[in-house]
Amino acid sequence: MIHRLIGTTLLAAAVLPLHQASAQTLAPDLAEIAQRAGTPEIPGLSMVWLAPWGDRRKAPWRNIIVHQTEGPTGSARNGAREQAKTPTRRGVTLWVETDGTVYWAVPETVVTTHGDGANRNDNKYIDNKPTYRRVTRDNSIGIEFAGNYPDVTRPATEAQIAAWRILVRVLRARYDIPAERVYAHNWIDYKDSRYCEGCELAKLARDPAF
Repeated sequence: MIHRLIGTTLLAAAVLPLHQASAQTLAPDLAEIAQRAGTPEIPGLSMVWLAPWGDRRKAPWRNIIVHQTEGPTGSARNGAREQAKTPTRRGVTLWVETDGTVYWAVPETVVTTHGDGANRNDNKYIDNKPTYRRVTRDNSIGIEFAGNYPDVTRPATEAQIAAWRILVRVLRARYDIPAERVYAHNWIDYKDSRYCEGCELAKLARDPAF
């Protein structure tokens, strides 16, 4: 694990592919790791910590909202760095690069400006009665997957999906969020009609086999 201090921001990178874990060096269970503070190594994830974990009990998260950004490769890294500079700007807590690298941008108690107030109520994708004006930025942690530029219909990369498989388990365990409270941005807000933002990733997260 590599730790660097940039200004007042702690940056740590932790990379440990699952195939490197042997029977003699089994990693702790993800659920146990999810209870920690600091910048823990998470097996199978390449994590860049721009802010460390604190006391998870102080975090307000009851839902997870999956976003996709119309940016090229590299936009997650850049977006996370800008988010770290101005935590409450329009953006999210976590950013996932096309190569699967995950950036934790801000302290987990910070409410970033994402979502549009859960204004969708047409039941187009899911039943919106329990989400309308309820699944908002104030109670939902946001994750942004980069790379659907210039084709907004481009799906997440294999590396992003592999990272998501582990990341969503960690987030759900850390904040006690059930699978049915993982939402695509398009499910709760009226977004770009050319594609369904975050829908495939949210469906995967809700799939017990994922």
